[in-house]
Amino acid sequence: MKDARLAPALAGRVSPEMRATAFALLTVLFALVAFALLPGGGWPLFLAALAFWATAWGLTSALAALEPASAAIRRTLGIAIPLVFGLTLLVLWEFAVRGLNVPPVLLPPPSAIASTIAASTHLLWADFVQTFLKAVIAGYAIGCGAGFLTALLVDRSPFLKRGLLPIGNLVSALPIVGVAPIMVMWFGFDWPSKAAVVIIMTFFPMLVNTVAGLNASSAMERDLMRTYAASHGQTLTKLRLPAALPFIFNALKINATLALIGAIVAEFFGTPIVGMGFRISAEIGRMNTPMVWAEIAMAALVGSLSYGLVALIERRATFWHPSIRQG
Repeated sequence: MKDARLAPALAGRVSPEMRATAFALLTVLFALVAFALLPGGGWPLFLAALAFWATAWGLTSALAALEPASAAIRRTLGIAIPLVFGLTLLVLWEFAVRGLNVPPVLLPPPSAIASTIAASTHLLWADFVQTFLKAVIAGYAIGCGAGFLTALLVDRSPFLKRGLLPIGNLVSALPIVGVAPIMVMWFGFDWPSKAAVVIIMTFFPMLVNTVAGLNASSAMERDLMRTYAASHGQTLTKLRLPAALPFIFNALKINATLALIGAIVAEFFGTPIVGMGFRISAEIGRMNTPMVWAEIAMAALVGSLSYGLVALIERRATFWHPSIRQG
């Protein structure tokens, strides 16, 4: 009876840090056991992989339950939790593919993809330069910049607001596979045609979001600026543009991923013998699936970093916004 009363008290003394450490050790242990059982496969591997998944899930939950006082530790946890979860999925992918003897042509294990990346860094870098540093950055800068400037003009003209925005919604619905071949015919096979596709994809999201943001300030705030005898330029720079910043950054984040997707798809329809889209199209025809996945992994990494960079700039520029202060 005494032991039964002590059990809840002892359980309450287990700190969240100790729980996270215990789950981390168990996760590593079961991962090592599962890797040792990979050559044989069968039920022992399945049970070890299941135990690894359970302990990894417990580790992720324990990390999410931590509430450190330090802001730096909280930011580190914000990176560590998705990283642990992502590594868990990769390890389970390795166990499933190798344990079930899945042919690499259908789905290569992450270890084979990592080996391909390590052995093909020169090709991946050349593709990165062609697709991202040339086509994506040029198209992203021109498309977002033109969309922003056009939004300022549309805001001043009711005619443009009623005539251009519906056309923008129509153009935004155009399929990339229909636009890309036309851009290749107009601008050639090199990166300018891919940049043109990116411009089309990024222009109208920026235009629509900026116009919506410019109208985000309340009528009372605009009346207050008129009471101060503020000019249109002063009202724009001191009230309406700051209020529109969350909308503008929302468009920048959307376009950060759309631009890369558009450039890669455009390369399927004609490009020099370099580029992410070209490499994916060529290697899938040769059944070199690990190289295809290597390009996919690099594109996902570049897209995530681009999105993260824009989000970081947004936090610095809109620190006053309630969504940033509460985060």
